[in-house]
Amino acid sequence: MIKKLSDFAEKKVLILGYGMEGKSTEEYIRFTYPQMKIGTADQADGSNYLMEQEKYDFVIKTPGIPKKYVTKPYTTATNIFFEKIPKNQIIGVTGSKGKSTTASLIAYILKESGKDVRLIGNIGEPALKSLLTSYSSNTIFVYELSSYQLDDMHYSPHISVITSLFPEHIPYHGSVKKYYEAKHSILTCADATDYYIYNNSYEILNRWGHDFLGNKIAVKGLTNHYETKLIGVHNFENIELALAVSRLFNISENEYFQSVKSFQPLPHRLENIGTFHEITFFDDAISTTPESTIAALNAIENVETIFLGGEDRGYDFHQLGVELQKYHIQNIVLFPDTGAKIELIINELNDYHPRILHTSEMKDAVEFAYKYTKSHSNCLLSTASPSYSIWKNFIEKGTLFQTFVKQYAQENQNPKSSS
Repeated sequence: MIKKLSDFAEKKVLILGYGMEGKSTEEYIRFTYPQMKIGTADQADGSNYLMEQEKYDFVIKTPGIPKKYVTKPYTTATNIFFEKIPKNQIIGVTGSKGKSTTASLIAYILKESGKDVRLIGNIGEPALKSLLTSYSSNTIFVYELSSYQLDDMHYSPHISVITSLFPEHIPYHGSVKKYYEAKHSILTCADATDYYIYNNSYEILNRWGHDFLGNKIAVKGLTNHYETKLIGVHNFENIELALAVSRLFNISENEYFQSVKSFQPLPHRLENIGTFHEITFFDDAISTTPESTIAALNAIENVETIFLGGEDRGYDFHQLGVELQKYHIQNIVLFPDTGAKIELIINELNDYHPRILHTSEMKDAVEFAYKYTKSHSNCLLSTASPSYSIWKNFIEKGTLFQTFVKQYAQENQNPKSSS
């Protein structure tokens, strides 16, 4: 049912979902098609908002609404963008984790080399909003693409970068298979002139490479010879992916290494928020799967306290339990809903008996960390589960963590504290 917007210029068009992307889509359409009749419908309008589709000829669906709920011919902001911009100006970045850091690093390297770059999508401004300001045939768009955006995308960028792949967003897609199919959509319209750059640590990404018609570049960042503020093997992999992209633009090694050195890590991604009362606190609120939390444990030495748990998406926590024991994590905060599941896994392990706090209050969790974490060790927020059982999103979760860590330190003055 995907159609081109231009075919419905004289029809009534509904923007379905009226958040940030929906509003920018409306702004773009009113500018591009001033005669088009436009309406909006959003969940905030009431439980029957989907019924509004019956009054319109065409729908522009925002990513948060699964395509199964669309009852009319439709398109998306992502498809409209790809219709407008030649693909040789687009670098698409996706992956289960690491896509924001990788997209941001690619954009930063290209910008530092003097190129006209726009970072758009999940991490940047909405794609269509970026087209409302002047751009040229030399503008490079680095587009971070989620599985929601890819689920019904009918185009491929000239350069596709996939950072990682493991189960996520299953309630939205309906199954792991359909989630993987959505991610694979970034490649399905590529031709022999296009590029696929991927992390070959993931067998499924290697399999996709075998079938790819264009140019394949496989990387694996097992080295740590970079001067960088990014930490962890997974970030060395992200750096290698960005390096592969920069080589396609003839950026010198020296320019590349200088950019990697000066690049600032994104908030809530293994972010060192400071040392207080001789404890160093790391905010990794973005880690909402067991795999990403395991990567965080591999990246940070001497973690004595960790915060885990959140919305139940059916994840398997057995390997996480093994890693908690391997790293001798002594103190564990468990948030609902998955906290109880994680505790069951821990209880099955032999000779591992960490101190556990069950809570839904970040303030209580932080006080527990200050009380039991030994001096000169680390406390890590990396919950291995989505945030939505308690918080609006990972940003709210990470911000609360940082607020209470610093508030406790201020209220309990210690001459050894530093930020």
